[in-house]
Amino acid sequence: MAYETTGEATTVEVAGGDAQTSEGRAAGHEALEKGAGAELTRERVLAVCQSNWEYRGIDDASMREMLEELTTHLDEAAAAGRTPQDVVGPDAKAFAAAWARARTPLLQRVLRMAALIPFVLGSLLLLTHVFDRSTSLAIEAPRVAFYVALAAAIVAWEMRRGSLGFRGWTVAGLVALPVAVITALLIGDEPLFHLPLWGTLLFLAPGLPYTVVDIRARNNAPGKG
Repeated sequence: MAYETTGEATTVEVAGGDAQTSEGRAAGHEALEKGAGAELTRERVLAVCQSNWEYRGIDDASMREMLEELTTHLDEAAAAGRTPQDVVGPDAKAFAAAWARARTPLLQRVLRMAALIPFVLGSLLLLTHVFDRSTSLAIEAPRVAFYVALAAAIVAWEMRRGSLGFRGWTVAGLVALPVAVITALLIGDEPLFHLPLWGTLLFLAPGLPYTVVDIRARNNAPGKG
C-alpha cells in the first residue's frame, strides 16, 4: 500500500494496486495545509476508514479483512519511522472511499441488497408464522403494501447512506406503517391469497449466505472470544 504524489496527480494504491484514484495536486496541498495542526493518528485513520466503509455498505467480513490489512500497513509504516499520513495521504476519507469503490462495485452492492431484502421480509413472515402458530398465512393488501413500502425505503436508504443500521430500520418502518394503514382504509383487509410456510422459507434462501458471512465476521471481530 502506498501513497505517491507526482507532478501531475495524487495516486492512492490500495492492497497492491487494487484501486487507484487521482486528484489534483492543488487539492492535495490544500488538504495538507488544513490538516497541518491535526496530524492523523493510527487510531483516527482506522476509525475514519471503518466509518466510511459502514456508510458505504461494505459487508462485515470484507470490512474486517480491510481493517486488518490497513492495520498491518500502518504498523509496518510505524516500525519504519513513517506516519499514518505517509500511508493513506492527507485525506483519509478519500483513501477509504477509493478502497471501498474498488472493493465493492455498485453491481455487487445491488446484488447484496436484492438478496437481503427478501431475507428480511421472509424473517418477518416467519415470525408471523410462529406467533400465529400456523403453516399458512393470509396475505392481505395492507400487508403487501407494508412490505413493498418497507423494501422501497430500505433500498432508498441503502443507496443513499450505504448502511442501514437502527436508524434506517426505524425510518423504513415509519414509512411503511402509514402506507399499510392507508391501504387498509382504501382497500380493506380481505385476504388476497394464502402463503404456505415453504413459500416463506424461499424468501430466506437468497440472503442466507450473506447473513452467515456477516455473523461469522461479527463473532471473529477483535474483542470477542
